[in-house]
Amino acid sequence: PLTEKMLCIADSEKPIAVAGVMGGEYSGILDDTTAVVFESACFNGASVRTTAKTLGMRTDSSARFEKGLPPQLCQIALDRACELVALLDAGDVVNGQVDEKHFDESPVTVALEPEWTNRFLGTDLTEKEMVDILTGLGFTVEGRTVTVPYFRTDVHHKADIAEEIARIHGYDVIPDSAIKGKANGKLTAVQKFERTVQQTMIAQGYSQIMTYSFISPKEYDAVGMPENDPMRTSVVIQNPLGEETSIMRTTALPSMMETLALNNSRRNDAVRLYEIAKVYRPVEGNELPDERKILMLGAYGNDADFFSVKGAIEELLIRLNLPEAEFTACHDVPAYHPGRTATLALNGQTVGIVGEIHPKVRANYGIRARVYVAQLDMQLLYANALPEKTYHPLPRYPSVTRDLAIVCDKDLPVATLKNVIVKNVGQLLEKIELFDVYQGDRIPSGKKSVAYSFTMRSDHATLSDEQCDTIVGKIIDDLKEFDAQIRS
Repeated sequence: PLTEKMLCIADSEKPIAVAGVMGGEYSGILDDTTAVVFESACFNGASVRTTAKTLGMRTDSSARFEKGLPPQLCQIALDRACELVALLDAGDVVNGQVDEKHFDESPVTVALEPEWTNRFLGTDLTEKEMVDILTGLGFTVEGRTVTVPYFRTDVHHKADIAEEIARIHGYDVIPDSAIKGKANGKLTAVQKFERTVQQTMIAQGYSQIMTYSFISPKEYDAVGMPENDPMRTSVVIQNPLGEETSIMRTTALPSMMETLALNNSRRNDAVRLYEIAKVYRPVEGNELPDERKILMLGAYGNDADFFSVKGAIEELLIRLNLPEAEFTACHDVPAYHPGRTATLALNGQTVGIVGEIHPKVRANYGIRARVYVAQLDMQLLYANALPEKTYHPLPRYPSVTRDLAIVCDKDLPVATLKNVIVKNVGQLLEKIELFDVYQGDRIPSGKKSVAYSFTMRSDHATLSDEQCDTIVGKIIDDLKEFDAQIRS
């Protein structure tokens, strides 16, 4: 940094120089100059650099000194300058000089370690070959101590000695070798999990979006969030750019709706989007909020409906090696249509919601088409994922497939019927599939026909017709509890 000692002052009005940066006007040769004093100085490189930066003066002098110069050159340079004055008859050189030494004149020494150097470079040079290279460069080697010449201010470590040996020996003749101790960079388990999520959604036609975590408090009104909902308690930003980005979102639904609305306004007729979004939910007693990642799916247009989004989720669960999900009808989430929404549970734990957005919420965003959105907690998905896939040998015994067409109340969830079948078939169940839901002719008013196909197989013996009929009979008996019966 600039200090008083770095300013040579002839008088208060006429500074002579800034040391190592710039000479002053009155320190130069004038018309009436008869005597000249030669100064040969060496300045601290770090100090010159900061001084030049502070003054905004980048000069040839500062560029040299800030890199570091050997102070031993001062006497050599001064003697040469005086010699040139005498040789050119440019003046008379007089005797006498003042020498102010403020540096350690003892030479730098570095240990020579041939074994380490060979390991470091991947070479097999002998100690004599190393010594010959160093002495040829002006280094002095006594035993295994290398004395560095004063003009090599860049050599301080055994790695510097190795570099000198390598450049003279030749980089082109040093064999290639793997660096020992290198880090094996790889994705963490969570990163692999997220990448599988992204690849699966892209494979199903969903495009990734990235939205801001800052939203406006008005967004909660737009998605129909009740005034007393705890989700309205948000982290408030101290220095927001504006009211539109003044809080950290506790739900990513407004961000997805904004993006879908933008696409709809640009006349994009069919859109499928996904985002692994962060939400921030304050925790009482904690300074920092609970920061969670939520997988958001949004779709409208073409064949987008509740079942297409639900199917995308089921495919994702398979790819993530998650257990089969249980979907339960949901009627009390204001942002969603009360008759076309379901919660998603894994191992009895609710991990998300999927459904059609309520018409009033859709109208708030000016979207004309029906909109379907799903929200899944990434942390809970990861927690429920099975550690590895399991495979079963090819079956030794044949399977038996039965189809059941069941007539029930139209408001009865089909999952209820599926659970009855699964419970009664038990460990013999290999596969179950819903292949038809029908309302119309020959079906009483207020009823629907639901058709399931399920496959049974034993690992120990061939199933008989009597065994299968007994299982079907139990299913029919249990269906009566839900006022359901086999379609005639």
